[in-house]
Amino acid sequence: MKTNVSVYFLLFFLCFSVTHAQHSREKPKDTLQTLLEKVNEDILKYQYQQAVDKAYDLVTLAKEKENNLYVSRAYHSLGHIYSDTKDLARARQNYTFGLEYAEKTGNDSIILTSYNNLGNALSENPAFRDEGISYYNKAIKLAKELNMKEELIAPTTNIGWTYLDANQYDKAFPYLDRALELMLDEVQENDSRYNSWLSQMYMLHGRYYAHKKAFDSAHVYYDKSLQLAEKDSLYITAAEAYKYYAGFLEKEGDYQGAFNAQRKFTEFNDLIFENEKVREMEIADAKFKLSEYEKDLEIAQREQSLKDELIDRSKEKVIIMVISSVVLVFILVFLFKINRDRRNLISELQKKNKQYKSARDQAENLSRMKTRFFSTVSHEIRTPLYGVIGLTSLLLEDKRLKKHKTDLKSLKFSADYLLALINDVLQMNKMESNEVKLESVSFNIRELLSSIVNSFEFTRVQNKNEINLDIDDQIPSYLIGDSVRLSQVLMNLVGNAMKFTERGLIKISINHLEENTDSAKIHFVIEDNGPGIPESKKKIIFEEFSQLENSNYNYQGTGLGLPIVKKLLKLFGSKIKLDTKEGEGSSFSFTIDFGIDHTKAEVPVIEDDLDQLALHGKKRILIVDDNRINQVVTKRILEKKDFECEVAGDGTTAIEMVRESNYDLVLMDVNMPGISGLEATSEIRTFNKHLPIVALTAVEVEEIREEIQSAGMSDIIIKPYDVQQFYQIIYKNLSMSAIPENV
Repeated sequence: MKTNVSVYFLLFFLCFSVTHAQHSREKPKDTLQTLLEKVNEDILKYQYQQAVDKAYDLVTLAKEKENNLYVSRAYHSLGHIYSDTKDLARARQNYTFGLEYAEKTGNDSIILTSYNNLGNALSENPAFRDEGISYYNKAIKLAKELNMKEELIAPTTNIGWTYLDANQYDKAFPYLDRALELMLDEVQENDSRYNSWLSQMYMLHGRYYAHKKAFDSAHVYYDKSLQLAEKDSLYITAAEAYKYYAGFLEKEGDYQGAFNAQRKFTEFNDLIFENEKVREMEIADAKFKLSEYEKDLEIAQREQSLKDELIDRSKEKVIIMVISSVVLVFILVFLFKINRDRRNLISELQKKNKQYKSARDQAENLSRMKTRFFSTVSHEIRTPLYGVIGLTSLLLEDKRLKKHKTDLKSLKFSADYLLALINDVLQMNKMESNEVKLESVSFNIRELLSSIVNSFEFTRVQNKNEINLDIDDQIPSYLIGDSVRLSQVLMNLVGNAMKFTERGLIKISINHLEENTDSAKIHFVIEDNGPGIPESKKKIIFEEFSQLENSNYNYQGTGLGLPIVKKLLKLFGSKIKLDTKEGEGSSFSFTIDFGIDHTKAEVPVIEDDLDQLALHGKKRILIVDDNRINQVVTKRILEKKDFECEVAGDGTTAIEMVRESNYDLVLMDVNMPGISGLEATSEIRTFNKHLPIVALTAVEVEEIREEIQSAGMSDIIIKPYDVQQFYQIIYKNLSMSAIPENV
């Protein structure tokens, strides 16, 4: 946010000054100026591949004409592109080149812009923060020398913002106060072009006064910021302002206001997400261009092969015609031409190879950006969903709200559906990026299948269906494989059968085909007596986003379930088989080879006994979470089972509370400001090796499982969670810690 505001602010005044200078001093450089304008148009449309190509063309052409001004501008455009795509190392490099050529021009405006841009690229990294501030100060000094008050605003704001992000509030305030004073002096009243800058400036003041607990002042500045942002539909500015405003209201104790602000933040974030679809289109465009480069390379290789073949034939002709000196001269000339063409072709091939490599690097970078974006979005959406699902589950158990039970069930169903949608989209994105890898862990196949059947109990009752689970007795209790991916396959197939079947039977059959010493081949069949699938639709149901017409309007779905099943089974080395007849039902089947875990045997203690052992006496649980709403939800869920709960808002407090008190279990949020949950757990393990510590996280479990285990955590709960599943994990960890070592 800081970089964009500063760059656009300076570019506004820079464009004015440069245009004026061109009209007053010289004729515009039409070719260079036109190319620069095309670069800037591509940047505004997020067409970064085209913008990079044109920017490098501008660098080459400007250097040929020895026009240092346009060389500097081209490098600034490249720095802007790489800053937008979070490639800060390349952004710093190009801004440095831009400054070098700007100093050669002696143009004060472009030099001032260079100082500020380089300061932005450096200050984003804490390791280069001081160096970045030094460039801001150079920009301020130059602006003062030139008596250019407008150009003082951006670097002054950026220094204050940098200190604010570094939690150095006392250092930040003088710069923020001075920047606001300059802006109000220079900006014309009711000029909407400046509303974005003013809105962010008011937001920064709100953050400062909120930290200083000057709540009245903080309210005033946050209100001003939000009014401007909503008035001009400044989505990014409004989202950021509501994010900080929600945190401020929460600290102030206004939880209803915090909830409303958080909801507004989510709404604007959704609008930003819609705008981000433009970026996804550009990613697709970059992939298309990469494909074109590959086609060009293939053509060039065919031409190379043809030329080599011609050279071979020419050698035979030389042998035949060597007896004639006259013919020899002609052949030598011919060979010279062939060799010259060959060298030209080799040179062209080398150039195409460089273009291919550049396009490949750009495509890989865009792919990483997409993956990082999806990961961030999933965490940001799952965190508020935790509060929605948790509070709804609690309200459903409140007998005083019996008349609202139907509405609450609808609310919980909608939240669960949204969570499933998010998980499906993320799963497809990971598989497209080849990021899904199978794990080999030991698991109990019977417990896994029972858990899957129980998870569909609500849907089963709603559709008046029956579920029949039949497991072959010869199947070993403990298998080795990826239980998470297997459960995803089964959940999608059972959910698909449940969706299209009403007042019917869903049968799950697990059969043992063959077994040797170390592996077992297991055959899975999920069948229903629903409406079946027409012959013409049997192939398209495995395509992404395809759906059949469904009379059960409670379940429309995303059309991703069966495509996900097909791709996951491919990882297992298996294929899905479909047997169906319209009007009589459908049967999906597949076979997977699993390893057999001979090291584990059935524990002779039943689950109810473990629960009683874990809950013998009142248990104390410490909840560690920086989100106040999440604290309330988790605490109320636990207190319904008569647990005694205490709350810590950060990792440092949690460490001290565990050190000074005795707890039976700790629920530790993974992502917290300051000391993270992983760091706090590692510290606790230095003085308490046996206390169960269960991770709470909204991040995909595959992304963080190794870090959680390395930190010494005992188990993982993914937010938002099912309440019954939440209790089961709590009971399991309390029971395991309560069982004596000799059991």
